[in-house]
Amino acid sequence: MSYQIPSQPLSLEELARRQQNVITASQLRARGVPTRLVSEQCRRGGPWQRLLPRVYLLQESEPTPEQRMWAALLYAAQDGRVEGGREGAVITGAAALALYGFVSMPRLPAVVGVEVLVPRQRRLKDAGEVRIRRTARALVARSVHGLACAPVARAVADAVREWTDAGAFETGAIGPGLLRSVLREAVSRPEGACTVRELLGELRDAELLETPRVRAALDELLAAERESVFGRIGELIDEWLLPVPLTGPELRMRGGTYVAVPDLYWPEAAVAVEVDSELRCVSEGEAAWVRGGQHRMEYLGVRVVHVCGQRLAAEPDAVGGELREAFALGGEDVVELVVTER
Repeated sequence: MSYQIPSQPLSLEELARRQQNVITASQLRARGVPTRLVSEQCRRGGPWQRLLPRVYLLQESEPTPEQRMWAALLYAAQDGRVEGGREGAVITGAAALALYGFVSMPRLPAVVGVEVLVPRQRRLKDAGEVRIRRTARALVARSVHGLACAPVARAVADAVREWTDAGAFETGAIGPGLLRSVLREAVSRPEGACTVRELLGELRDAELLETPRVRAALDELLAAERESVFGRIGELIDEWLLPVPLTGPELRMRGGTYVAVPDLYWPEAAVAVEVDSELRCVSEGEAAWVRGGQHRMEYLGVRVVHVCGQRLAAEPDAVGGELREAFALGGEDVVELVVTER
């Protein structure tokens, strides 16, 4: 879902309460408030104030951070070309991360710009602290404190792109520590976290994977995630009384032809374990290299077990049983391989 200006015939008081006193011009007109009265109310010293084009705050005091977010969202969601028209819009980037409550981000009052995603065909300009980002993809939103926000992975990618475009890494305004913290928190939050696959996908779509600082922070995150998964697999191997496998050995044929480097390998059973390929495959070239090794092992008779970190966390006993069964069955018609520990 994306935020749309409510179409129900709510009273002005009810609508103001729902939207924290932030109202659009079309909403006021739909409730019988003439433009002349709006102008009078917004004069210096008046009870109302104009926050953004066609967006008003029905109070004299300064807007709260939440009201600023409402104003940005309503400005982007309205369609000024059509009376009462509505369009989709969602808050993204650093503002969305602040709304999600990322501990690695400054608190909401410190957010100075609000980035809002809108459909690509919208003719809408930046206004005040609102920056419009267009997308050809369908808008997807999560409700955060009543506000429509982009999913965590998309919000992180847009925040990183925002920092990159602004040169924040070069000037030191955003340090590598903050970038690492944001990526790590995105996949480890107790609520509203995203998967590593989702985060990688969004960073790839934003063409950020080749940015050195982003790639370095991502490599560090993936290494930590893989280490955690390997630790859980090691515990399962002990629980199911399986032999200790080799870690990352190189497999070659007798003539020296390279085959693969599996994550774990039992040479006595010709069984390989591959852990979350996306945790080490950032680029498509790396992914193709890993998939090629897996296919070669299977072609040469090695039994390959794929372990997903998410499933390992949710169903450890099932994964342990699969590992034991694979070890018991072993490979089939295995070509003799040379195993080199690394």
